Amino acid sequence: MSGRGGGGRGSGRGGGRRGRGQDHGRGQPSQSSSRGGGGRARGRGSSGSTATYNPPPPQMAPAQPPPQMAVAPPVPPSGAAFSHPSSSSGVGSLSREVSEKLTMEPVAVTTAPPLPPSLSKATRPPPRPGFGTVGTKCLVRANHFLVDVANADLYHYDADLHHYDVTIKPEVTSKKLNRAIMKQLIDVYEESHLGRRCPAYDGRKSLYTAGPLPFESKELVIKLTEEDWRERQFKVAVKLASKPDLHYLREFLSGRHFEFPQEAIQVLDVVLRAKPSQIYTEVGRSFFHTSLGPRGELGNGIEYWCGYYQCLRPTQMGLSLIIDASARSFYEPILVSEFVVKHCRLSNLSKPLSDQDRVKVKKALKGVRVRLICMNYAKTCKIIGVSRDPISQLTFTLDDKRTNVSVVKYFREKYNVVLKYPSLPALQRGSEARPVYLPMELCSIVEGQRYTKKLNEQQVRSLLRATCQRPNIREGNITKMLPVNKLGMDVCKELAMIEARVLNPPALKYHDSGRDKIVNPSCGQWNMINKKMVNGGKVDFWTCVNFSSEYWNMSEDFCAELVKMCNSKGMVFCQTPSIAMRSARADRIDQTLMDVYKESAGLNKPLQLLIIILPDQTGSYGKIKRICETELGIVSQCCKPVQAAKFSNQYFENVALKINAKVGGRNTVLNDAILRRIPLVTDVPTIIFGACVSHPPPGEDSSSSIAAVVASMDWPELTKYRGVVSAQTDRVEIIQDLYKQTKDPQKGLVEGGMVRELLVAFFKSTRQKPSRIIFYRDGVSEGQFSQVLLYEMDAIRKACSSLQEG
Repeated sequence: MSGRGGGGRGSGRGGGRRGRGQDHGRGQPSQSSSRGGGGRARGRGSSGSTATYNPPPPQMAPAQPPPQMAVAPPVPPSGAAFSHPSSSSGVGSLSREVSEKLTMEPVAVTTAPPLPPSLSKATRPPPRPGFGTVGTKCLVRANHFLVDVANADLYHYDADLHHYDVTIKPEVTSKKLNRAIMKQLIDVYEESHLGRRCPAYDGRKSLYTAGPLPFESKELVIKLTEEDWRERQFKVAVKLASKPDLHYLREFLSGRHFEFPQEAIQVLDVVLRAKPSQIYTEVGRSFFHTSLGPRGELGNGIEYWCGYYQCLRPTQMGLSLIIDASARSFYEPILVSEFVVKHCRLSNLSKPLSDQDRVKVKKALKGVRVRLICMNYAKTCKIIGVSRDPISQLTFTLDDKRTNVSVVKYFREKYNVVLKYPSLPALQRGSEARPVYLPMELCSIVEGQRYTKKLNEQQVRSLLRATCQRPNIREGNITKMLPVNKLGMDVCKELAMIEARVLNPPALKYHDSGRDKIVNPSCGQWNMINKKMVNGGKVDFWTCVNFSSEYWNMSEDFCAELVKMCNSKGMVFCQTPSIAMRSARADRIDQTLMDVYKESAGLNKPLQLLIIILPDQTGSYGKIKRICETELGIVSQCCKPVQAAKFSNQYFENVALKINAKVGGRNTVLNDAILRRIPLVTDVPTIIFGACVSHPPPGEDSSSSIAAVVASMDWPELTKYRGVVSAQTDRVEIIQDLYKQTKDPQKGLVEGGMVRELLVAFFKSTRQKPSRIIFYRDGVSEGQFSQVLLYEMDAIRKACSSLQEG
């Protein structure tokens, strides 16, 4: 049995390998899959390899950079020049002027404008004390492309950047439509009202120009013909908001100013994204198009498109453009009748849809745009629903408001089309009060529409396979995106070279009764041969439920071997179940789990563990976990039937490690923790927190955001963690319940909150008060960082002082 990186989820799970069939699939991957070094890359500085290595200052680039790599302060390499595209498009024009602005010769520093006062909420992080030296030194390539920003004073450049606030009426929520409106406005008014300025637009509220427009505030009217051939009128109000100055970006990159230059970065980011936004389908920070890579089926009428993620970030090396390959789910551009066959897995369409399938199709297609293929022009419309009755039973009144005609007859007489599938329901467009009926077989789904619903397990696997590439192939695909972008700024064409260090793995401590008491992992792997869990858990009350029809009779033999393995590795596991094992059909999951819960509660033997052999078909794991963990309060261990049926010792070891961690045991601990040799952790009682907020997917407006906080419950080992969750306002990133006060009629003011609860739990578990708190916070963007830090740090302090002053 091998364990990759310690196995399982969270600490204390030893060498358990993840994804071997037990408790698989924790969490739903994003439908936009992007692997590799994209994400939140931070461009770390240089590091050495031995204790005698003299590290460079933080602003310097890594040693031995490629010839074309910029260093910080970023200076264009020898012979390099910013590109000045000759295009007269808005992007090219603004990019050119921004480039000129960035590459001016420096002037005396004394002429620089005074730095803006730091915001009171902006907290400067402590300075880095130095650079690490241990480990084996190596060079790695990161998907960062350095953007050359000259060390110049920009204050006296006459074409200052201007930021304008844009308001469109009637209000538009689609960035694509917003961009179409603004393109039409520029085409119509560039000469007459915009002073020949060609702005860059972010698709929402911000417009940027190099140099001022001839006005500070103006409302312009444009008419736009939409996809359904309707002409709509829009009023666009453009008002001067601010004058961003790139000088502060230069000061930040050189280390002379510590407040993050959000506005300057936003200007450059909008410029870099403006051209791709006109060509490709934009999803968040990513762009997708069929020309950017292969497309493939995900099943159920859904396909994936390839694309790339793009993000501009300041790093210790300078300004960096991060690009990564990505993939996203889209509707297949097929007839709706074909989509129904794929989505509902039907063999033919001669019979009416069941109510279940009809509702499924309605949910999948609501809001999707389709094109009628029987018309002479490409008219598109948006689906608002699906009729309850088959199209053969539907009638409507003609424009004369007297004649009532069936939909089937109308299409036969007007378009000479005889419907093949009259038993299918009709698509509805228009309004619920006055719907217009469209035959599914005559409507084709418009290409390029994102599928925003949750993907099933098979679709997720297919999407991940599409983006899983070997590093050299991924590097080639990422590099190809650079010339595609036509950025208009001088961006290094090579991936950044970063100095790295491969650290020696920490030694792991196991129980002294085993033959191997300490193990040194090799290449991230180790096994449980000749080892025993450092603290074995105890299981007295347990049972097993088998939902597999193919392996109906294996429960007893499987559990006997699993219990034997748990006991051999140091657990105290009762050999006989507290209530009888059982098998059940996959369609009776809810009732079976409830029966098990009631039976164990009736015997006054609440289950400590429920072993579940999953159904043969995938898709039930989430439901089982939700029922067991959140509704019944039962700790469960799920096993895939195919893996369980192999009766492999390696598999039993893996499952035993997971069970032990779940019932309160510890598989292994860091030897350095036992010896008190982990700096800033083992010298004084320390509690480690981790926190993040999960937001509902786009379009899911009825769901709350969920804040989760975990904290260590032992010291100095730091292997056992307790978690608490709290629902809060939709899409609010600040965790609102870290500390809270409520009024009770009897008790008066009651203090509580997640941090306070976990601090109390730490004290009860260790009998010590933490002298130090280390708080890991995930998912906060640069723009939100100061706000989140201000609020949450205050909440943590209040939670501490509510327990004991000082």
